[in-house]
Amino acid sequence: MKEELPQFNSTFSIDCVIFGFDGGELKILLIERNEEPFKDWWALPGNLVRANESLDQSASRILNELTGLGDIYMEQYYTFGDPDRHPQGRVVSIAYYALLRLGGDKALKPISTYAKQAHWVNVKDLPKLAFDHQQIFDKGLEKIKRRIKHQPIAFELLPEKFTLTQLQNVYELILGKKLDKRNFRKKMLSFGVLRDLEEKQKGVSFRAATLYRFDKRKYAKLFGKEISF
Repeated sequence: MKEELPQFNSTFSIDCVIFGFDGGELKILLIERNEEPFKDWWALPGNLVRANESLDQSASRILNELTGLGDIYMEQYYTFGDPDRHPQGRVVSIAYYALLRLGGDKALKPISTYAKQAHWVNVKDLPKLAFDHQQIFDKGLEKIKRRIKHQPIAFELLPEKFTLTQLQNVYELILGKKLDKRNFRKKMLSFGVLRDLEEKQKGVSFRAATLYRFDKRKYAKLFGKEISF
């Protein structure tokens, strides 16, 4: 007798964990929900996957509809599938993350009425989040904490020209600890992937610092493997 396969009835969703760095703060992108459940709550940008689209297509569409951001490269990092994570039924969520340089081209304007507004929030000041989005955020932060120790992802958050103080600030915010200034700078410069631009900061009230740029070509040439920071 042929055994019948069990019938499953699960819905799939996407949740986007988007980190940004601005004004010396590590920030996360949140939306204010305009739909039940959790109407008026803050949440990660997320919604259901459509039947006719891939997961990557769905992630791009959802982020664009809920925040107005487009052409953002995101990577999957975890799947959340606890049976009771959504009050309306079984919803399995695939989480994506990205790191962005914040600037004028990152203006937020939701297209869908599903979100009242989108806003960058300091990760130290997170409000209570809808569903299990705190857990999804925590996993995303854990992911970049691991990656930043071996890969140059910090430069994805910084402006094209940056100071060593700004670079150290990004590492400290992500790792959640203070780093020795002298040792950090010595180690970073020893990798040979920072180009001294022979320029100084402008328009600052304190002593202007030297500006650097991350040399992607040199990094690719020097390191065929991961480097440890």
